[in-house]
Amino acid sequence: MDWREVVEHPSLKNLPFKIETNKWGKIMMTPPSILHGVYQSFICSTLARLIKGGKIVTECSVQTSEGVRVADVAWGSEAFIKKHGIRILKFLESPEVVVEIESPSNTAAELEEKRHLYFEVGAREFWLCNEEGNMRFFSPQGELERSGLFGEFPKHIEIDVP
Repeated sequence: MDWREVVEHPSLKNLPFKIETNKWGKIMMTPPSILHGVYQSFICSTLARLIKGGKIVTECSVQTSEGVRVADVAWGSEAFIKKHGIRILKFLESPEVVVEIESPSNTAAELEEKRHLYFEVGAREFWLCNEEGNMRFFSPQGELERSGLFGEFPKHIEIDVP
């Protein structure tokens, strides 16, 4: 299926899963946990305090060479948003920052592949949040001590989880 068919298919609307496609157009689904959503909200609200423009996008669809990947959080600069708009089904290039929140169903190889795919289509940074709230930041050249674009972003997300 192409992405438009996936987005417009009546039986795929309102599913409690994150939907992506692989390079053959097959649908892949991953159910997110509540903790995943809490980390996603924290990342968005923290970015909102740090940004000086552009847009934060959750569940951001990006066309890659291996199909459509959906970043948990992404940030695109004003220039990026002006170039691509927001009334579209997917970005054909990656926003500058792409964030993935690790789930129990993710493998290290899968997350590594996503990182490379986003960089291949223009991401400047890839952030990874693990299940303990530890953040890792990457540029196309490798791992960073902190984000080069949002250096104040914390390296650990402290969530009071009973």
